[in-house]
Amino acid sequence: MKLKLHWQILIAMGIGVVFGIIFQNVYKGEPTGWFYGMITSLGTIFIRLLKMVIVPLIFSSIVVGVSGISDGRSLGRLGGKTFLFYITTSLFAILIGLTLTNIIRPGDGVSLATAATFDPSSLQTPGSPAGILIRMIPLNPIHAASSGDMLGIIFFAIFLGVIITKIKPQYRDTLRNLFEAIFGAIMKITEAVIKLAPLGVLGLITKAVATSGFDLFAAVGIYMGTIIAGLSIHFLIVLPMLFFLLTRINPILHYRAMASAMATAFSTSSSNATLPVTMRSIEENAGVSNRISSFVLPMGATINMDGTALYECAGVLFIAQVLGVDLSFTQQFIVVLTALLASIGAAGIPSAGLVMIFIVTQAVGFKDMDVALIIGTMLAVDRPLDMFRTMVNVTSDSVGTVIIAKSEGETNLYKNVKM
Repeated sequence: MKLKLHWQILIAMGIGVVFGIIFQNVYKGEPTGWFYGMITSLGTIFIRLLKMVIVPLIFSSIVVGVSGISDGRSLGRLGGKTFLFYITTSLFAILIGLTLTNIIRPGDGVSLATAATFDPSSLQTPGSPAGILIRMIPLNPIHAASSGDMLGIIFFAIFLGVIITKIKPQYRDTLRNLFEAIFGAIMKITEAVIKLAPLGVLGLITKAVATSGFDLFAAVGIYMGTIIAGLSIHFLIVLPMLFFLLTRINPILHYRAMASAMATAFSTSSSNATLPVTMRSIEENAGVSNRISSFVLPMGATINMDGTALYECAGVLFIAQVLGVDLSFTQQFIVVLTALLASIGAAGIPSAGLVMIFIVTQAVGFKDMDVALIIGTMLAVDRPLDMFRTMVNVTSDSVGTVIIAKSEGETNLYKNVKM
């Protein structure tokens, strides 16, 4: 228990493989028995706990993030630039994930027990993009929350966050304090649930090996390579190109200035935990004023999750491929839209993106019983991907901060950084 969480998960994964092989050899068909049921129920309980925190986590996170960025100045030019940059880079990341996963197709050829019972006709297929946008507006926000209509929940949360900024200060402060308290409590619950990941992985991996052999693991290895390739393209090509085109500054200077923040993000897998280091690096090394950094970076830590958006989009397509389902253009559009909105609501804590992936699968129409086993296997290899995507998230935040500072007329940049 004193080991770091990712080592606990790897050990649990190893034990689960051993148990799975034993059950596979003892039972020549579908494994049964009380011990097998007890082990695999750990995975079921863990998935239910993850689902339990989705609605309150994403709702409170978005309300806090949106309501905290509009103090008059935020609603003007600076806020518009910030939102535009964050939405643009997230869309770039999603499209990279979408393209690579469609080309590489890491989930093809997997023989999975749940795939045989999956009914592709159950997928939700709105008639047009306009239908998707209409479906985002909930008739009843309470019903949307209870029924898991995540697009409706996200829309209402954004709407409520904006309206909170428009009411009288005393009411605005009261509501913000309330939602911040709720968000803080839900964050603690989420962290506690994620600490149970080793037990969940044990149950899910045992069931995966016992029922499906090692086909899924081979596919997950290719899936990891796909995610790493996508994150690398965004980190090494897209962000530097945007930085240079919009600032005319050598991006190497920026990457040198932000080295400590990148290292912290990679080691902690938490945008929130990295925020103090990011702010120090952007102000002391990059030379951005506190007026810009104190506005753009906290907003970025809440709503700008390029790596998470790429991961969620690619992850849902991978799940669809494992289940043998070819998503239509409309369904892939739903994935893109939902991945973008879900990344806005992804809390800056380790493995939050994995919690949010249920939002995207539900929006497309996958049933939790069909995807839980696949997501559990993805969780077993999530730690290095989480570290990398957090570094991408933080780098995108810092790139956006410098671009916005440059557009606001700041010129005293990178005076303390040498090539």
